[in-house]
This record gives sequence, structure tokens and C-alpha cells, in this order.
Amino acid sequence: MSEAVDPIPQSDEVPGLLALLEANWQSEMEDHATYKAFAARESDPRRRNVMRGLAAAERHHAHLWAHEIGTLDERKLGYSGPPEGLAPVNAKENANIDSQLQHLKIHERSEIDRYSKQMHTLKNEACHKILLEVIADENEHYKALSNLIRARPPLPMMDGSQARKALATLLAARKKRHLEAAGWLNDAVYAAHDGLGSIFGIVSGVAGATFGKSHYVMIAGLAGMVGSALSTGTGAYLTARSERELYEAEIVRERQAVDYDESESREVLALSLQVRGLPEDVAERLSHLLAENKEGFVKALARIRANVSEENLSDPWRAALTGVVATAVGAFVPIIPFFFLSGMPAIASAAVVSLCAHFAVGASKSLMTVRPWWRSGLELTAFGAVEGLTTFAIGIALGRMVGTA
Repeated sequence: MSEAVDPIPQSDEVPGLLALLEANWQSEMEDHATYKAFAARESDPRRRNVMRGLAAAERHHAHLWAHEIGTLDERKLGYSGPPEGLAPVNAKENANIDSQLQHLKIHERSEIDRYSKQMHTLKNEACHKILLEVIADENEHYKALSNLIRARPPLPMMDGSQARKALATLLAARKKRHLEAAGWLNDAVYAAHDGLGSIFGIVSGVAGATFGKSHYVMIAGLAGMVGSALSTGTGAYLTARSERELYEAEIVRERQAVDYDESESREVLALSLQVRGLPEDVAERLSHLLAENKEGFVKALARIRANVSEENLSDPWRAALTGVVATAVGAFVPIIPFFFLSGMPAIASAAVVSLCAHFAVGASKSLMTVRPWWRSGLELTAFGAVEGLTTFAIGIALGRMVGTA
């Protein structure tokens, strides 16, 4: 159900509304001045036309806000921002167009977020219509700026802190549009699945062999839970530590290679980039640029040649803790009914609880994939059912053979 909006604002709301609308008008006029200044300085005809189009669109947005202000108050609007908006005045700064376009992208994203918040706070129907149009246009502006940056051959000139800030802003915007699961959550889901699946098999087998005698099932299940959790945690720790040690060893090897013959390392990197699809001239230029910073050059060689990077390394202790806790939680689920029941009621309850848990874990996997949550859930539930029935039948057969049933 959509949120109701008021076609006409109340008299006591007008001052605050006018202040907000005028701020929107000032912002659009500043953006109009920005793109107009960039268009005047752009030498490439295609990019200049794009800038002019963006300037015209921002001017149109300003007219929309000005018209709405005019319906509420007969005030005269005056632009109070810089004549060239956000465009740099310094000629040296202006030479770095790609960096400026990157900042404009970030600015457009912040404008989209600001207007999106106004959709929830403004109750005026006319303002809602304007906001819908402006947000759609600003999204197109964001895409247009992305295309302009990709079309320009020079690389953006940013220092490390600027690049990290820009990357964090862009990734945060992407996560709002496309939800992603954190790395530790991926590990937790798979560890929970391993614990659930393995202990469900043990519980089903022992329950079949003993006709659900709770003390036997609990002993086997709890022992299996502890063993499985410790095994998963240890494996996760060793894997993460091994990956870190391999990365450090690769860094040492690449640093030695650079010290021995830097020109050969530049050629290796350039050829590796060409193999991955970069044009020869771009690969050569990029390899020389990276070679200006030795540590960055060594890390780039390790990333390109051995496909290892420090950003993708997991913390061993966090990986171990995630593995132990998630596996124990998943493994404990099939045992729960046997604390309160025994015999066939306990077996039936354990089967229902475990299959529901299989569905929940399968559905949570959709956080890491593009598959529908219900399909992943049903698939894992089906596998769990087959596993439970198979181990239960084997348990019954073994119970009859050794006489425990």
C-alpha cells in the first residue's frame, strides 16, 4: 500500500517546504553551472554534447522546482552558488578531467540518495511527481558519467585515500541496489549446512538402529557435533593461514624478481595484461605506471600472475570461529527433539525440524547466488530427505544385524 500524500500542503508546513524546495533549486542550478562549465572546456565533440545535455537536464529540474515554489509563494529566486558550480577553477586541477568526472559521479549518487529520502518525508503530491522524474534523470546522469570515464584513455589521477573513499562510496551504492552477503556469512552458511547434513545423517542412522532411543542418539549426535565443529574450525583456520602464507611467499618471489630485473618484470606484467584482453599500448603504459611504486608493482604482479591479493585473504581466527559456531549450530538442530522425546515421536520430530532447517539454509544460500530462494531451499530439503531416509534405512539394517534394535 503506497504512502498517502497531501495534494495541498497545510499553511503551517509552507515555510519548511519552501526552504527545502529552494535548496533543491539551488542544487540543480549549481549542477547546471557545473556541466555547462565542463562542456565549455571539453574539446571532444561527443563528450561536449553529453555535457550540454546534462546541463540542460539540470536546468529543467531547476525549472520544475521553481514552478512548484511559485505555486506556494511569489518570491524571486537568485542563484547564490559559484559561477562554474562544482567545476574546478584551477587550470591544473581541470586538466585531470577523469578524476573530476569521478567526483561528479559520487555527487550524482549523493543527490539520488538525498532525493530518495525526500520521497519519504515530503507529503506534497506535486513534489512527489517531480522527485520521481528527477531521480530517474539523475540515475541516467550517473550512467552517462560512467560511460564518459570509460571512454577516456587517461587513467584517473587519485591518491590512495581518494581512491579508497571513492571505492567505498560506489560499493555502498551498489549494495543498496544489489544485496551481497559478507564473506564471513558465506562461510557461516556453508559451515551450518555441513554440520546439519552430517549430524542429521548420524542421528538418522543411530535412530534407525535403536528405534529412537534418545540417550544413544544424543550421545552419538553430541559427540558428532563437537567433532564436526572442531574439524570444520580447524580446517577453516588452516586454509586461511595457508592462503596468507602462500600470498606472502608469492610477494617475496615477485619482489626478488623485480630486484633482479625490473624491465623483465614490466614486460611480464604487460604481456599478462594483454593476455587478459588489454590493448598492447594500454598494457605497456599501465605496467610502466605501476612500476613507479615498487610495492604496488610487486602486489600487481602477484595479483595478475598468481591470482592472489591481500584484500581477498581471510582472517584465520575469524574463519575458525565462524566455522566452529556455525557448524555447531547446524549440527545441534537434529538433536534437539531427543532432549524431550524418545522413540518414533522423537524420530518424526527430528526429521521435520531438520528438513525445515535444510530449507532455511538452502534459502539463505540465495544471498550468494542469483537463484530464487525457494528453489535453493527445496533443493537442499530434497537432498536432506534422501540423506535422512538412506541413513535411517542403513541404521535399521545394521541394528538388526548386531541386535541393538
